[in-house]
Amino acid sequence: MLAKAAELPADELVVDLEDGVAAADKLAARRQLASARAHGTLAIRINAVGTPWWEADLAAATNADVIVVPKVESVEQVRAVADLLPSPVGLEVQIETVRGLVEVERIAAFGPPLEALVFGPGDFAASLGVPVLTIGARASEYALARIAVAARAYGLQPVDGPFAAIEDEAGLRAAAERALALGYDGKWAIHPRQLAAIEDVFTASAEDVARAREILAAADGASRVSGEMVDAATKRLAEAVLARASAP
Repeated sequence: MLAKAAELPADELVVDLEDGVAAADKLAARRQLASARAHGTLAIRINAVGTPWWEADLAAATNADVIVVPKVESVEQVRAVADLLPSPVGLEVQIETVRGLVEVERIAAFGPPLEALVFGPGDFAASLGVPVLTIGARASEYALARIAVAARAYGLQPVDGPFAAIEDEAGLRAAAERALALGYDGKWAIHPRQLAAIEDVFTASAEDVARAREILAAADGASRVSGEMVDAATKRLAEAVLARASAP
Protein backbone atom coordinates (compact mmCIF):
# COMPACT_ATOMS: atom_id res chain seq x y z
CA MET A 1 0.00 0.00 0.00
CA LEU A 2 2.84 2.41 0.77
CA ALA A 3 4.46 1.70 -2.59
CA LYS A 4 1.21 2.33 -4.46
CA ALA A 5 0.46 5.44 -2.44
CA ALA A 6 3.82 6.95 -3.33
CA GLU A 7 2.68 7.22 -6.96
CA LEU A 8 -0.71 8.78 -6.32
CA PRO A 9 -1.21 12.35 -7.62
CA ALA A 10 -2.33 13.68 -4.26
CA ASP A 11 -1.14 17.00 -2.84
CA GLU A 12 -0.44 15.26 0.45
CA LEU A 13 -0.14 11.63 1.48
CA VAL A 14 -1.04 10.91 5.11
CA VAL A 15 0.48 7.72 6.51
CA ASP A 16 -1.69 6.72 9.44
CA LEU A 17 -0.44 5.31 12.71
CA GLU A 18 -3.62 6.14 14.64
CA ASP A 19 -7.17 4.88 14.05
CA GLY A 20 -6.23 2.90 10.94
CA VAL A 21 -3.88 0.69 12.94
CA ALA A 22 -5.00 -1.74 15.64
CA ALA A 23 -3.25 -1.45 19.03
CA ALA A 24 -1.51 -4.79 18.50
CA ASP A 25 -0.05 -3.57 15.20
CA LYS A 26 1.26 -0.16 16.25
CA LEU A 27 4.90 -1.22 16.52
CA ALA A 28 4.87 -3.07 13.20
CA ALA A 29 3.27 -0.09 11.45
CA ARG A 30 5.85 2.29 12.90
CA ARG A 31 8.63 0.13 11.50
CA GLN A 32 7.29 0.68 7.98
CA LEU A 33 7.63 4.47 8.09
CA ALA A 34 11.12 4.57 6.61
CA SER A 35 9.79 3.21 3.30
CA ALA A 36 7.05 5.83 2.99
CA ARG A 37 7.30 8.23 0.04
CA ALA A 38 4.91 10.71 -1.53
CA HIS A 39 4.31 12.39 -4.87
CA GLY A 40 3.59 15.59 -2.94
CA THR A 41 3.90 16.27 0.79
CA LEU A 42 4.54 13.29 3.06
CA ALA A 43 2.53 13.58 6.28
CA ILE A 44 2.53 11.09 9.13
CA ARG A 45 -0.39 10.95 11.54
CA ILE A 46 0.85 9.97 14.97
CA ASN A 47 -1.31 8.76 17.83
CA ALA A 48 -2.94 11.36 20.06
CA VAL A 49 -0.94 13.11 22.75
CA GLY A 50 -1.54 11.23 26.00
CA THR A 51 -1.58 7.77 24.42
CA PRO A 52 1.28 5.32 25.04
CA TRP A 53 2.46 5.60 21.43
CA TRP A 54 2.67 9.23 20.36
CA GLU A 55 6.23 10.04 21.40
CA ALA A 56 7.68 6.91 19.80
CA ASP A 57 5.61 7.60 16.67
CA LEU A 58 7.06 11.09 16.47
CA ALA A 59 10.61 9.89 17.00
CA ALA A 60 10.21 7.36 14.19
CA ALA A 61 8.76 9.85 11.69
CA THR A 62 12.15 11.07 10.54
CA ASN A 63 11.15 11.32 6.87
CA ALA A 64 7.96 13.34 7.38
CA ASP A 65 7.40 16.75 5.85
CA VAL A 66 4.42 17.24 8.14
CA ILE A 67 3.17 15.67 11.36
CA VAL A 68 -0.60 15.30 11.81
CA VAL A 69 -1.82 15.27 15.40
CA PRO A 70 -5.29 13.80 15.98
CA LYS A 71 -7.91 14.68 18.60
CA VAL A 72 -6.30 17.94 19.66
CA GLU A 73 -8.18 19.65 22.48
CA SER A 74 -5.70 22.18 23.88
CA VAL A 75 -2.79 24.45 23.09
CA GLU A 76 -0.71 22.38 25.52
CA GLN A 77 -1.10 19.31 23.32
CA VAL A 78 0.05 21.28 20.28
CA ARG A 79 3.05 22.60 22.21
CA ALA A 80 4.01 19.10 23.40
CA VAL A 81 4.45 17.99 19.79
CA ALA A 82 5.86 21.26 18.44
CA ASP A 83 8.61 21.27 21.05
CA LEU A 84 9.89 17.96 19.68
CA LEU A 85 9.64 18.80 15.97
CA PRO A 86 12.84 19.46 14.03
CA SER A 87 12.79 22.39 11.61
CA PRO A 88 11.37 22.62 8.95
CA VAL A 89 8.77 19.91 9.68
CA GLY A 90 5.24 21.33 9.66
CA LEU A 91 2.34 20.57 11.94
CA GLU A 92 -1.33 19.92 11.19
CA VAL A 93 -3.86 19.33 13.94
CA GLN A 94 -7.21 17.62 13.78
CA ILE A 95 -10.23 19.11 15.50
CA GLU A 96 -12.34 16.05 16.24
CA THR A 97 -14.18 16.59 19.52
CA VAL A 98 -16.53 19.11 21.07
CA ARG A 99 -13.75 20.14 23.47
CA GLY A 100 -11.43 20.68 20.53
CA LEU A 101 -14.01 22.88 18.84
CA VAL A 102 -14.48 24.97 21.99
CA GLU A 103 -10.70 25.55 22.03
CA VAL A 104 -10.18 25.92 18.28
CA GLU A 105 -9.46 29.66 18.21
CA ARG A 106 -6.76 29.34 20.89
CA ILE A 107 -5.30 26.33 19.08
CA ALA A 108 -5.27 28.20 15.75
CA ALA A 109 -3.40 31.09 17.37
CA PHE A 110 -0.45 28.85 18.31
CA GLY A 111 1.71 29.96 15.38
CA PRO A 112 4.51 28.13 13.54
CA PRO A 113 5.07 25.29 12.90
CA LEU A 114 1.27 24.95 12.82
CA GLU A 115 0.08 25.03 9.20
CA ALA A 116 -3.44 23.61 9.01
CA LEU A 117 -6.58 22.68 10.91
CA VAL A 118 -8.19 19.44 9.76
CA PHE A 119 -11.80 18.62 10.63
CA GLY A 120 -12.38 15.07 11.87
CA PRO A 121 -16.04 14.37 11.04
CA GLY A 122 -16.31 10.84 12.44
CA ASP A 123 -14.93 11.43 15.91
CA PHE A 124 -16.67 14.80 16.09
CA ALA A 125 -20.06 13.26 15.35
CA ALA A 126 -19.43 10.62 18.01
CA SER A 127 -18.32 13.29 20.48
CA LEU A 128 -21.49 15.30 19.81
CA GLY A 129 -23.77 12.25 19.91
CA VAL A 130 -24.98 12.51 16.31
CA PRO A 131 -26.84 9.33 15.22
CA VAL A 132 -24.87 8.67 12.05
CA LEU A 133 -22.85 5.58 11.07
CA THR A 134 -20.86 6.84 8.07
CA ILE A 135 -17.80 9.01 8.62
CA GLY A 136 -18.34 12.34 6.86
CA ALA A 137 -22.08 12.00 6.41
CA ARG A 138 -24.24 14.82 7.80
CA ALA A 139 -21.16 16.64 9.08
CA SER A 140 -21.83 19.66 11.27
CA GLU A 141 -21.79 22.85 9.21
CA TYR A 142 -21.36 24.80 12.43
CA ALA A 143 -18.17 22.90 13.26
CA LEU A 144 -16.90 23.17 9.69
CA ALA A 145 -17.54 26.91 9.61
CA ARG A 146 -16.00 27.62 13.00
CA ILE A 147 -12.84 25.68 12.15
CA ALA A 148 -12.53 27.46 8.79
CA VAL A 149 -12.95 30.90 10.38
CA ALA A 150 -10.34 30.12 13.05
CA ALA A 151 -7.91 28.82 10.43
CA ARG A 152 -8.29 31.85 8.16
CA ALA A 153 -8.02 34.28 11.07
CA TYR A 154 -4.54 32.94 11.84
CA GLY A 155 -3.25 32.22 8.35
CA LEU A 156 -3.77 28.45 8.41
CA GLN A 157 -5.25 26.12 5.82
CA PRO A 158 -8.66 24.61 6.66
CA VAL A 159 -8.94 21.03 5.38
CA ASP A 160 -12.04 18.83 5.55
CA GLY A 161 -11.80 15.25 6.73
CA PRO A 162 -12.78 12.08 4.86
CA PHE A 163 -16.02 10.71 3.49
CA ALA A 164 -16.00 6.98 4.21
CA ALA A 165 -18.55 5.71 1.66
CA ILE A 166 -16.04 4.84 -1.05
CA GLU A 167 -18.63 3.85 -3.67
CA ASP A 168 -20.82 6.94 -3.15
CA GLU A 169 -19.34 9.55 -5.48
CA ALA A 170 -22.43 11.74 -5.31
CA GLY A 171 -22.19 11.85 -1.52
CA LEU A 172 -18.46 12.59 -1.72
CA ARG A 173 -19.03 15.45 -4.14
CA ALA A 174 -21.79 16.90 -1.98
CA ALA A 175 -19.50 16.78 1.08
CA ALA A 176 -16.63 18.37 -0.86
CA GLU A 177 -18.89 21.09 -2.26
CA ARG A 178 -20.15 21.87 1.24
CA ALA A 179 -16.59 22.26 2.48
CA LEU A 180 -15.64 24.43 -0.48
CA ALA A 181 -18.66 26.67 0.14
CA LEU A 182 -17.49 27.13 3.74
CA GLY A 183 -13.99 28.22 2.69
CA TYR A 184 -11.97 25.00 2.84
CA ASP A 185 -8.84 24.46 0.75
CA GLY A 186 -9.26 20.73 0.30
CA LYS A 187 -10.51 17.42 1.63
CA TRP A 188 -8.99 14.13 2.70
CA ALA A 189 -9.52 11.05 0.55
CA ILE A 190 -9.39 7.54 1.95
CA HIS A 191 -9.24 5.73 -1.41
CA PRO A 192 -7.52 6.55 -4.72
CA ARG A 193 -10.82 6.54 -6.58
CA GLN A 194 -11.93 9.57 -4.54
CA LEU A 195 -9.07 11.79 -5.70
CA ALA A 196 -10.49 12.82 -9.07
CA ALA A 197 -13.84 13.97 -7.66
CA ILE A 198 -12.22 15.94 -4.85
CA GLU A 199 -9.75 17.62 -7.19
CA ASP A 200 -12.57 18.48 -9.58
CA VAL A 201 -14.62 20.15 -6.85
CA PHE A 202 -11.74 22.17 -5.41
CA THR A 203 -10.28 23.27 -8.75
CA ALA A 204 -11.67 26.52 -10.16
CA SER A 205 -13.49 25.93 -13.45
CA ALA A 206 -12.44 27.60 -16.68
CA GLU A 207 -15.70 29.57 -16.58
CA ASP A 208 -14.98 30.86 -13.08
CA VAL A 209 -11.44 31.84 -14.06
CA ALA A 210 -12.68 33.73 -17.11
CA ARG A 211 -15.33 35.48 -15.05
CA ALA A 212 -12.77 36.42 -12.38
CA ARG A 213 -10.49 37.96 -14.98
CA GLU A 214 -13.40 39.91 -16.43
CA ILE A 215 -14.22 41.30 -12.99
CA LEU A 216 -10.62 42.31 -12.32
CA ALA A 217 -10.50 44.12 -15.67
CA ALA A 218 -13.53 46.27 -14.76
CA ALA A 219 -13.15 49.90 -13.75
CA ASP A 220 -12.42 50.65 -10.11
CA GLY A 221 -15.30 51.58 -7.85
CA ALA A 222 -18.79 50.23 -8.45
CA SER A 223 -19.42 49.11 -12.01
CA ARG A 224 -21.49 46.61 -13.97
CA VAL A 225 -20.17 43.38 -15.46
CA SER A 226 -22.52 41.03 -17.33
CA GLY A 227 -25.55 42.46 -15.57
CA GLU A 228 -24.07 42.28 -12.07
CA MET A 229 -22.78 45.03 -9.82
CA VAL A 230 -19.11 44.60 -8.97
CA ASP A 231 -16.89 46.64 -6.67
CA ALA A 232 -13.70 46.29 -4.63
CA ALA A 233 -15.16 43.40 -2.61
CA THR A 234 -16.05 41.56 -5.82
CA LYS A 235 -12.51 42.02 -7.03
CA ARG A 236 -11.21 40.44 -3.85
CA LEU A 237 -13.50 37.48 -4.54
CA ALA A 238 -12.09 37.27 -8.06
CA GLU A 239 -8.53 37.35 -6.75
CA ALA A 240 -9.35 34.45 -4.42
CA VAL A 241 -10.71 32.41 -7.33
CA LEU A 242 -7.56 33.02 -9.38
CA ALA A 243 -5.38 32.18 -6.40
CA ARG A 244 -7.18 28.84 -6.05
CA ALA A 245 -6.81 28.21 -9.78
CA SER A 246 -3.07 28.77 -9.66
CA ALA A 247 -2.46 26.78 -6.46
CA PRO A 248 -0.13 23.79 -6.94
